[in-house]
Amino acid sequence: MGCIPSKVGENRHLSLEVPKDKTPPSEVTENKLKPGHEDFSALASETPFTISEVETLKELFNKLSTSIVKDGLIQKEELHFALFRNSNKRNLFLDRMFDLFDVNRNGHIEFGEFVRSLSVFHPKTPEAVKIKYAFKLYDLRHTGYIEREELKEMVLAILVESDLVLSDDVIEQIVEKTFVEVDSQGDGRIDLEEWKEYVGKNPSILKNMTLPYLMDITLAFPSFVLNAETEESHS
Repeated sequence: MGCIPSKVGENRHLSLEVPKDKTPPSEVTENKLKPGHEDFSALASETPFTISEVETLKELFNKLSTSIVKDGLIQKEELHFALFRNSNKRNLFLDRMFDLFDVNRNGHIEFGEFVRSLSVFHPKTPEAVKIKYAFKLYDLRHTGYIEREELKEMVLAILVESDLVLSDDVIEQIVEKTFVEVDSQGDGRIDLEEWKEYVGKNPSILKNMTLPYLMDITLAFPSFVLNAETEESHS
């Protein structure tokens, strides 16, 4: 049961070389995931990214935030377009990712939110942060618990993303089996402690919570940027 759809995690990228920075990356902590000002040095001190990498992320952010609406903010449609070349495509995972990146819940992603939230997926980010973030992905209704219906919705989303079709009975069996294994208190919902224990036994759940390319000085741009620039150069 992965946390990010494979099509999102495996999207092709355009790499850009940036100069190495001597500033050592610092590990992200949970209390640093709050939106703030866009000072590159501050963002680098709060995340595993170096100043040079934050500067490159700013360039990526600028491209994403002007792909549809040129307002310097990433709208949900722009995030959809960046990953699928279709701003109307419905994707539960992407909706949840947007909601979590939009820390102050004002309907768009600011640069500070973008960097801090993306840092969760950095290989050097502590596992405890990734576990909590993954839990929030499944907590669709923000209740502090993963309920049966929420788990079912996420299972269905995984199947759709994987182009798999299972009968309703099989899906119910998957949900039931998961709850039997995870819901140790038997109260019909999964709390954070139960989730931590479950992930400890099934570490593969966090596989897609780490994006290896974030470790590289070469940072990647979504393929639509390359395609768009190619189209513009031929127009």
